[in-house]
Amino acid sequence: MNRELDPRSHEWARYERVIVFDGICNWCNAWVNLMIDHDPHGKFKFGTLQSEQAKQILQELQLPAENFETFLLLEQGRVFTKSTAALRIVRHLSGLWPLLYLCVVVPRPLRDAAYDFVARHRYRWMGKADTCRVPTPNERARFV
Repeated sequence: MNRELDPRSHEWARYERVIVFDGICNWCNAWVNLMIDHDPHGKFKFGTLQSEQAKQILQELQLPAENFETFLLLEQGRVFTKSTAALRIVRHLSGLWPLLYLCVVVPRPLRDAAYDFVARHRYRWMGKADTCRVPTPNERARFV
């Protein structure tokens, strides 16, 4: 999915890059930790899908506001989901992570099928928390 958000109606669209993730998913939180560790210049901000701001965006995009199917990457007002969002993120990380961007040559339906498989099993593999992630004092500036 690739849509645009109006920065006047969506507070998060004003940021250059916001990753909107499932705040109770342990798998997702592990990836957020990895992204923070490999984003030394702080290019990404983070918000949870459970927030009111995210619910507004999900509603506009006609995506489930519960039982989340994907996370969102808001990049300069544009919205990306599933494997496309993940690939757009890794290309900005430090280390060898940008090499994964080469997977963009794989047709999106195949990439998204792999993404959907992981998304369906993430709670079973890593569990989920009772409440959304609370950023540490050092992380607080990275969360919207």
